[in-house]
Amino acid sequence: MADFNLLEMAWKVASLWPALLLALCFHEYAHGFVAKLKGDNTAEMMGRLTMNPMAHMDIVGTVALPILAIASQWGFLFGWAKPVPVNPRNLRRPKEDMFWIALAGPLSNVLLAFVGALALFLLLMSHSDAPAVRAGIEVVNTFIYLNFILAVFNLLPFHPLDGGKVIARFLPPAANQFLEDQQQILQVGLILMFVLGGFRYLAVPIHWLYSSVVNVVIHLVMTVS
Repeated sequence: MADFNLLEMAWKVASLWPALLLALCFHEYAHGFVAKLKGDNTAEMMGRLTMNPMAHMDIVGTVALPILAIASQWGFLFGWAKPVPVNPRNLRRPKEDMFWIALAGPLSNVLLAFVGALALFLLLMSHSDAPAVRAGIEVVNTFIYLNFILAVFNLLPFHPLDGGKVIARFLPPAANQFLEDQQQILQVGLILMFVLGGFRYLAVPIHWLYSSVVNVVIHLVMTVS
């Protein structure tokens, strides 16, 4: 029984962690890519405009915490990578451009979720009950859900999350400066929210997004078949 549990845990880590790593790297790449489009090539100059995981890994947020969450079956898997550097002085319209740079991260995860939905469609269209196909469907389903987690979580309107920079476009300078000055307090609040189980409230919009996409895929498969 112990050996079985260990193998199951190893399978979960081997299937889920690479999916999270891809989602996090693409998220940070999207920030850097849009920043370059807006006139700031800082990320490219520092070697961060890449999908190479080594350029984005944070030992706690990308490795330790996610693997511990998977192995411990916490029920809520998320993580973070090292933030892509952006120099607002290089931007043509700093306030507006930072809005799009920040929004690019969550939107990249939504895009990956829809790529996962396409993969799910193709797997279901195979009408195969082979173990490899069943495993693929499980991994893709998790990949879709995981990307919606990252999109929704990062849109929370707190610094240093992307959502804090997104709402900055609509706030007076004094209010935005106040929120930036309270980043450490907000970070502690997010940690407490996680520890005390407050993230379960995010499950409602995440599950709605996931269910909507998967139901559309299943409907398409039934229609085509």
